[in-house]
Amino acid sequence: MNFVEELKWRGMIHDMMPGTEEQLQKELTSAYVGIDPTADSLHIGHLVSVMMLKHFQRAGHRPIALIGGATGMIGDPSMKSAERNLLDEETLRHNQNSIKKQLSKFLDFDSDSPNAAKLVNNYDWMKDYTFLGFIRDIGKHLTVNYMMAKDSVKKRLNAEAKTGLSFTEFSYQLLQGYDYLYLYQNEGVRLQMGGSDQWGNITTGTELIRRKLGSEAEAFALVCPLITKADGGKFGKTESGNVWLDRRYTSPYKFYQFWLNVSDEDAAKYIKIFTALEKDEIAALEKEQADAPHLRPLQKRLTKEITIMVHSQEDYDAAVEASNILFGNSTSDALKKLDEDTLLAVFEGVPQFEISQDELASGIKAIDLCTEKAAIFASKGEMRKLVQSGGVSLNKEKLSDADTLINKDNLLNNKYLLVQRGKKNYFLLIAK
Repeated sequence: MNFVEELKWRGMIHDMMPGTEEQLQKELTSAYVGIDPTADSLHIGHLVSVMMLKHFQRAGHRPIALIGGATGMIGDPSMKSAERNLLDEETLRHNQNSIKKQLSKFLDFDSDSPNAAKLVNNYDWMKDYTFLGFIRDIGKHLTVNYMMAKDSVKKRLNAEAKTGLSFTEFSYQLLQGYDYLYLYQNEGVRLQMGGSDQWGNITTGTELIRRKLGSEAEAFALVCPLITKADGGKFGKTESGNVWLDRRYTSPYKFYQFWLNVSDEDAAKYIKIFTALEKDEIAALEKEQADAPHLRPLQKRLTKEITIMVHSQEDYDAAVEASNILFGNSTSDALKKLDEDTLLAVFEGVPQFEISQDELASGIKAIDLCTEKAAIFASKGEMRKLVQSGGVSLNKEKLSDADTLINKDNLLNNKYLLVQRGKKNYFLLIAK
């Protein structure tokens, strides 16, 4: 597999230094991507770089994920309008271990092959480097003029933001450049990859290697485009914030729903970037989409591939089943299987009413519950009429008698009742 050709048809190359493809065709090459460890989970904004490493390993090369423990303590000015919070070492180590677990779903760290993936942390080689040593050994090789010319620096200096650019952040590109030099010398790395906003920092590294080791020292750069949405919105952001890979922050169901709801145009782009499906298979799916867009085969396959890759087959199956509860003809058994987090995620946004646990203890008629305790129906007459025509369900089971007694045994997860009025109107009753 030709790595550069693979990325080209997937739309994953924004810029590349001359000679990069020749280097990769010449020999097994090590390349790295830097990952910011400011959280103990990756979010889907990280996935483009992770997929680059995945394809790199598939092409027979050696991927290295660099956790920016030292640089994470400083903050990269690229595309940022303000400095970030600095982290302590204990937090960094915790974040590093959590991130490696997530990366293991994409990369093979454990095989004996020469292209097994490796995780490194730049804190390990920076923590004992003195300031005097660093500016003597590294700082002297790059001029301030060179560093000031970088877009990321110019943008912050020219901005009207009162924050300006601290010396700490200004030195970031020097530190990232040293990472490349260190990995070049100690891990045989010849290529650094990242998003297009990292081009300036990456080329600082190639320049530092050339100036420090001589013009025969060859180092290369390859960056992918920043992912956008067709409507111009920011990719990976929802109303509630980032879409995370860790289920504690974004449930598998919400993760599944995010991908399922992307537009046709975005689905056609994302399926190339975020899956390892082959070109022919994607072309067949695109034809299916063109022939029957209402069936949304691109969204469905994209969602399946990425949910299984990030979570599991079981999580994907559970998300499909949960979706069927809301949009399909699923049974009460499927509803009862939902855990509380998924239940709340599925019915997020539906009208909710609080009811009393004490009243349920002795039992309450469904008609009283849905009119007096929760305003699901405007009148008892309206409810009786709809029950008679089979239009009311409780926990996905048709209610045959409006006077049916409801008690604690009917609760889902000992707390919830789901009332359905007609085909599409849901109400969630929460017993407190």
